[in-house]
Amino acid sequence: MFKYHMLNPIADIGIREFDKNYVTCDDFKDSDCALVRSADMHKLEIPDKLLAVARAGAGVNNIPLEEYAKKGIVVFNTPGANANGVKELVLAGMFYASRGIFEGIEWINNEGINDPDVKKNAEKQKKNYAGTEVSGKKLGVIGLGAIGVKVANAATNLGMTVYGYDPYISVDAAWHLSRSIKHVHQVEEIYANCDYITIHVPLLDSTRHMINAEAIKIMKDSAILLNFARDELVDEEAVVSALKVGKLRKYVSDFPNPVTVGKEGCIVTPHLGASTEESEENCAVMAVKELRDYMENGNIKNSVNLPDISMGMPETVSRVMIIHNNVANVLTRLTSAFGDEGINIATLNSKSKGERAVSILDLDSPPTENILNRLEQSKEVIRVRVVK
Repeated sequence: MFKYHMLNPIADIGIREFDKNYVTCDDFKDSDCALVRSADMHKLEIPDKLLAVARAGAGVNNIPLEEYAKKGIVVFNTPGANANGVKELVLAGMFYASRGIFEGIEWINNEGINDPDVKKNAEKQKKNYAGTEVSGKKLGVIGLGAIGVKVANAATNLGMTVYGYDPYISVDAAWHLSRSIKHVHQVEEIYANCDYITIHVPLLDSTRHMINAEAIKIMKDSAILLNFARDELVDEEAVVSALKVGKLRKYVSDFPNPVTVGKEGCIVTPHLGASTEESEENCAVMAVKELRDYMENGNIKNSVNLPDISMGMPETVSRVMIIHNNVANVLTRLTSAFGDEGINIATLNSKSKGERAVSILDLDSPPTENILNRLEQSKEVIRVRVVK
């Protein structure tokens, strides 16, 4: 029986993915696994028994990933589950920024609300909100993950010429990317050529303020910049300055903050990217399935702090999982513990990611207490789990 805790409300359709072997608990410190959306976990005391956390969404800035990795706690996210919802909002932002729709609605609501001649005056006023069409324009997509690929393909269908930049594009993403996308190898090509630029990369030390004053200098004076990934990917002070002098035409962001809210040329939405019923349900279902596969089988898929690894369902007498430091010869030393006790390892799989590794061992007989104690006492071992 596993106990799970929800740090935020999770869509019921996801919770229904748990079976009778899972029960909810009210206190985080009592949980074997946890589900979270936006709750800040940085100041929470980490329960000793906690094995995994699933973020029902893509961003994981609210979770202390390294601290959890050091304790052998797997953190999952749900890439792609909310991709369509974000894609649709990116397209909406592109239309808003192009056509003066947002400004026109503001005029109607403020100036026309008590005007008996609003219909006549609106005809006179509309020339102030004339915009441009997106068809025939160039869109640059920085980051070709689940969301970026969908945005790129949709824009192609709108008649746009699309440039894509992603030096780390996955094989799966490449398969789903339209052949008409111009895959560039230098992001500066996007800055220099595109009428619209949208960014879809994770927030890392290497990507923080990726779009800055130097990048903006390369852009067209009429360029529209869209940010539905993370506000800190963009130096927004530099963006506001560029808008003031007409270097940028518009900045569309999904992350309200004092730098951009109410500023001329900024269209800011209240973090609506994944706020659709479908996205929340998809994320919830995916998060629970990830937790269950890990808790029941030891498989890791979509981890953001430990390597992904899968051995399917256990088909032998026992399955042991070891989370350990990624150092030379450690696996040889660990597996010798089983050989010394005469226990045969039927199948073994080991994956590494940075400083850490995960090994799954399917055994022909259960591990002894002596083996488990020996593994746990190894200075290179972070956590040992008997999955079955």
